[in-house]
Amino acid sequence: MSKAVNRHWVSRWHSLTTRQAVLTFVIALIISIIAGLIELLDDVRVLRADIQQQTGRLLQLAGATAAEAAFQLNEELGEQVVSGIYNGGDVSRVVLRDDFGRVMASRETIGEADSGALLRHLFGDITDYHVPLTYDMGGGRAAEAVGELDMQLSLRVIGDAFLERSALIFSLGMLKALVIALLVVLTFHVLITRPLLRVYTAIVTVDPDQPGNWSRPRFRAHRNDELGSLVQALDDLLRAFQKGLDQRDELHQISTIDGLTGIPNRRRFDEFLARQWLDSRRQKSPLAVIFIDIDYFKPFNDNYGHGVGDDCLREVARALTRALPRATDLVARYGGEEFVCILPHTDLDGACAVAERLRLAIQALAIPHAWSDVDDLVTVSMGVASAVPGRAGSWSQDDLLAAADRRLYQAKQNGRNRIVSTDD
Repeated sequence: MSKAVNRHWVSRWHSLTTRQAVLTFVIALIISIIAGLIELLDDVRVLRADIQQQTGRLLQLAGATAAEAAFQLNEELGEQVVSGIYNGGDVSRVVLRDDFGRVMASRETIGEADSGALLRHLFGDITDYHVPLTYDMGGGRAAEAVGELDMQLSLRVIGDAFLERSALIFSLGMLKALVIALLVVLTFHVLITRPLLRVYTAIVTVDPDQPGNWSRPRFRAHRNDELGSLVQALDDLLRAFQKGLDQRDELHQISTIDGLTGIPNRRRFDEFLARQWLDSRRQKSPLAVIFIDIDYFKPFNDNYGHGVGDDCLREVARALTRALPRATDLVARYGGEEFVCILPHTDLDGACAVAERLRLAIQALAIPHAWSDVDDLVTVSMGVASAVPGRAGSWSQDDLLAAADRRLYQAKQNGRNRIVSTDD
């Protein structure tokens, strides 16, 4: 009896269950390979679209500055534009030419390895870009051609990204094949695992800044069970957390924005100055400060009334904000009729040029001021100072502010409606 049992015993590798599992796995593997190839072809389309979109955005952002450089024949600016494009990592060659075809700036990767026929076939037609540069002369005249920007993407970098994504696609295909082969867990997967994975995906994709706007999964079959209760509890928790974040942001907004003018207040100025001081010290770049005071504002306020005085402060704040040349600069209300500007990466000459622009912007408001001793319009006085944080013999942060404040006082003493950038 024992021998009969042994004679008809089937080893694990020859059992029907094993054969069925192997056959299922093979079929699933073939299906996954076919699906992976289809998905890979679709991924090529998506990758091509992403590359073209990103490249188009890059050229659009750089085009205006490149046109400016070509129009002015500014080789230094052109070199900055070319270096900025090249250092993006996906570019193997970039050349900026003026309207005579002369090379103003260029960067190129020397000796890049051959990327292969397949990559050239898939992506070779989207690597070369030739962008004519035009400059708007203003005055209703048509834009003039001022040069050309040539750019070539690196097939090696594109190929690395493509191979990485391809490996991911086929790895996922193998995983799908294994899941299909394990049919015994299918029911559990459909009823429990898949809904939990949807909840997990929704949770891990939550924006930390907007948790209340999460993509809440909807389960008709689980509305009244533990999974439905879990989703509802998560929704309540995330919405409560969102409410707390909104209250925090509102309080921060209130604490850093001047209520009258709507521009940053003294607290925001202090925070911004401290951060820019550290950045400038690390980069060894200059940092400039401009103190601004409205001339004879007290008699203006006393004679025209506080309502008109408040309107004047708001108009001055808007004019200063509009006149700042860069988004990285900051203008804040320092107190009363006094404002202050922080100009990162700006030396004393550059800060004086900005200060003059601000002074003219205030004068252009043409706000009447019959009680001013310097003009019949509202004017401002300014004190300008600049320093390189961390440089031997340079000022401290307090020294920089003191110098700008001291020079503002000198501007007022010297007749107002002027800019002072040196100590008398």
